[in-house]
Amino acid sequence: MKFTLSVAMNPLDQFAELARTAEENGFSAIALPDSLFYSEAVSAAYPYTLDGSRFWTEETPWSDPLIAVASMSAVTSEIFFYTSVLKLGSRNPVLLARQVASVAVLSGDRFGLGLGVGWAPEEFEWCGAPYQRRGRRVDEAIEVLRLILGGGMVSYHGEFFDFGKLRMSPAPAKRVPFYIGGHTEPALRRAAKVGDGWASAMMKLDDLRSTINRLGELRAEYGREAEPFEIQAVCVDRFGLDGYREQADIGVTDVITQPWVFDGVGFDGPLQQKKDAIKKFADEIIGKLP
Repeated sequence: MKFTLSVAMNPLDQFAELARTAEENGFSAIALPDSLFYSEAVSAAYPYTLDGSRFWTEETPWSDPLIAVASMSAVTSEIFFYTSVLKLGSRNPVLLARQVASVAVLSGDRFGLGLGVGWAPEEFEWCGAPYQRRGRRVDEAIEVLRLILGGGMVSYHGEFFDFGKLRMSPAPAKRVPFYIGGHTEPALRRAAKVGDGWASAMMKLDDLRSTINRLGELRAEYGREAEPFEIQAVCVDRFGLDGYREQADIGVTDVITQPWVFDGVGFDGPLQQKKDAIKKFADEIIGKLP
């Protein structure tokens, strides 16, 4: 089992030290969240809380995740980075391909792209992207990203995106893995069909189990059941050695966590307390699990 450190909603000036400390203590990756802006009002409910409310405020710090990866990769040498997850629906995939290729190359191919559609109509509309038919548009955007990142002279002629022959150099030396987020049936189908893994939001173990089972069914339907596939989980009701073993038993391959939470340290807590919590988690958990 792998462990990923999430830096979501933490002060940006702590990122470099958190990345270095995670690398030194056996974490496999750093997960970067994505939020373009905080709109005063939203016309859709946030899908991952019971009442549909956002659990962050207008003052919560966010960074463009690709820029954050470039910054943290410069002060580390081995740890992997991935977005969890980047909202693709409001972005142009041609421009994004340039950014992703740059981050992958500059980090030494230590980057994976976690992708979701996005949930807030304002993020789409205010960035010039249509909210309607967003799922199909994202499907095309994924095709565009994969095509351009593969290297060489390529062209694309789809319903939403259309361009003649172009090439972006350098292309990543290794295939950038795509981890697809979302809990809906279309999102799970997208992950099973084109993803190298699936990224969960906050879920209880029983819900996580049923979702992983469904992903297995869908991957078999698409003939991909024998291919490697990551399950990146944020499980909210199983912790400690036994809890992580339970997660592994249902198919979780990568636990996303913030160890300082277990010590009562908040997002804006002191950096040293977070570093101490990372080291403690490594000693008590990572060092004792295969």
